[in-house]
Amino acid sequence: MKDKFDCIVVGAGPAGISAALTLVRAGLKTVVIERGEYPGTKNVMGGILYTRPLEELIPEFWKEAPLERHIIEQRVMLVSKDASTSFSYKSKQLDEPPYNSYSIMRATFDRWFASKAESAGAIIINETLVESLIVENDKVIGVRTGRADGELYADLVIDAEGVNSILARDLGLHPEIPEHNVALAVKEILALPREVIEARFNLKAEQGTAIELVGDISAGMMGIGFIYTNKESLSLGIGCLISDLRKSGMQPYDLLDRFKEHPMIQPLIEGAQTKEYSAHLIPEGGYRAIPPLCADGFLVAGDAAGLVNSVHREGSNLAITSGRLAAQTVIEAKKKNDFTCRALSLYKKLLDQSFVMKDLKKYRNFPAIMEKNKHFFTTYPSLLSDSAYEMIKVDGVPKKTKQWKIIKNFIKGRSLWGLVKDGFNLLRAIG
Repeated sequence: MKDKFDCIVVGAGPAGISAALTLVRAGLKTVVIERGEYPGTKNVMGGILYTRPLEELIPEFWKEAPLERHIIEQRVMLVSKDASTSFSYKSKQLDEPPYNSYSIMRATFDRWFASKAESAGAIIINETLVESLIVENDKVIGVRTGRADGELYADLVIDAEGVNSILARDLGLHPEIPEHNVALAVKEILALPREVIEARFNLKAEQGTAIELVGDISAGMMGIGFIYTNKESLSLGIGCLISDLRKSGMQPYDLLDRFKEHPMIQPLIEGAQTKEYSAHLIPEGGYRAIPPLCADGFLVAGDAAGLVNSVHREGSNLAITSGRLAAQTVIEAKKKNDFTCRALSLYKKLLDQSFVMKDLKKYRNFPAIMEKNKHFFTTYPSLLSDSAYEMIKVDGVPKKTKQWKIIKNFIKGRSLWGLVKDGFNLLRAIG
């Protein structure tokens, strides 16, 4: 059997490279197959990298990696039609290394990350599509690629191809992913001079801000917007469930333009030039939508496994951790020469012991509750905005009178029973 590897990794994103780096450091012959021209060309995310999982793989990686700005402020904006209510956390602790998170550009960061795996001994084959798995006696033994004589064989295959996870689907681990479990995010890179960004967002050199927005900007759909500061650009985007987009009839780029034109957003991006446009599918089903993670000779990691924390907008850290744990499982399987799903179930145990599954399980009710209660994205941001305006406005009306007016507005907007029900649902959604 030609071209036999210990492990084949499909996809050179954070999960795939994390797995490859861990495998080759353990002495396992590993190949990564990437369909893009190079790692990062096909990979898209909002643009925030949380450092802890990568620090465990590459200590002090932030001293050499191509990063943008370390995030010192996390801001949430609840947006109504013409106003916003913001909650912000800014800390000196977040301004001291090792930093909690960075904004990044995937095209440069992924290429750097992949180079670390290559330097350690991994083989990375770019511009190559994995068309199908090679299965023999119900065990995955390799992959077929689009290249001539493109069959590769291995003891194990790790699927880190992304949200569509076509290989896992074809193997029968999950059906076609329902539209209500997938969001389509559209994103632009908007160029602005460094000094303008720092003045506009009240930052010093290398400091960054991450802003996430909920409310009118998603046009009544379940969705969230974001603005992240880079060195000389902003990453701006919005994502909504595909099922909601289909029902609304809106095109993603129309939704993005609507977002950019909002009166609370327009001043932040004034004068910026669009340098890049991209789109990306994000698994949003959460804990209850996670498919089986193994078959004989096969493991699933990262977005392909649905490992995204939609509440905290975390994905890259879950991907890196799951890739590392998948690789550890392969290493143990290799020691025992046992590549059955029963042996590979160690992967699920390791995930369950990590923050990955613990966090996803905590928020297991969130996707379904938010999908059925769209007024969390419409009614409440407007009510909060109206309430803030009422209390800030100085018009000779006593504050106690204003408080009663606010209470009546909430009851009118949702009813007393609706408010109680929403409070209960919110508690269920956040565990």
